[in-house]
Amino acid sequence: MTIADTSSDLALAGQSAFITGGGSGIGLECARRLVVDGASVTVAGRSPERLAGAVAELEGLAHDGVSIAAVSCDVADEAQVAAAVAAAVANGPAGLDLVVAAAGRGGLGPIITTSLEEWEGIVGTNLTGTFLTFKHAGAALARSGGGAMVAISSIAGISTHRFMGPYCVSKAAIDMLVQNLADELGVAGVRVNSVRPGLVETELVDAVMADESIVGDYLDQMPVRRVGRVDDIGAAVRFLLGSESAWITGETISVDGGHHLRRGPNFAPVAEAFFGDAARGITPEP
Repeated sequence: MTIADTSSDLALAGQSAFITGGGSGIGLECARRLVVDGASVTVAGRSPERLAGAVAELEGLAHDGVSIAAVSCDVADEAQVAAAVAAAVANGPAGLDLVVAAAGRGGLGPIITTSLEEWEGIVGTNLTGTFLTFKHAGAALARSGGGAMVAISSIAGISTHRFMGPYCVSKAAIDMLVQNLADELGVAGVRVNSVRPGLVETELVDAVMADESIVGDYLDQMPVRRVGRVDDIGAAVRFLLGSESAWITGETISVDGGHHLRRGPNFAPVAEAFFGDAARGITPEP
């Protein structure tokens, strides 16, 4: 069912958004919030099935005049990212205004046993994917006269998560990428910020959520002791994309129940069960 047209009251009416990782989880929640506030949205992801489901849901939330589109895209592939951004520009009423880089992947294992393929896969999706998204979308925003971009970082970017080294490094680098882009693109009227989630219940952390000892350790590090929800992150992203944050750029907001005040989680029991001596810093001679 389409929501009745109240476009004159919609904060994002007439604007267009592009969201990577928009088929599920945090990316889809960000898309929901933008659509409800009147923005046309293009979601990108690697799963056609998830994208189809996202489009159907978003169309059910859309006001009159709001356009919803989806494009299959591997964010680590520059040609695919450039094509996806072009599709988002074409889907909007007047270029591109808002961007969310939410595509991401994780992994668990000691750094000393991490293969180059695994390292490049995680860093390629998380960091290179954000770079390519912001490279092409940032240029489009500048041509449109300005706008706002938000990256999804992680508490793992500032607190060590033992046995998640590639993920931690990629997320730390995203925050520095955001600062540099904010410094460069401000003159073009483009703001760039990031949101740093803590433990949020999504498909990406199904394995974590299944282990009570790990979840309990996470919760013990949170002054506000609960697992996060996608709407916690979506609300922060929506704030950073809107006029409410018009004088904020180059900033990272932790949305984690205060977890950043303490330490990262303890994955040692699981890592030792899977990786044995390698999780204790001991590995056989090559």
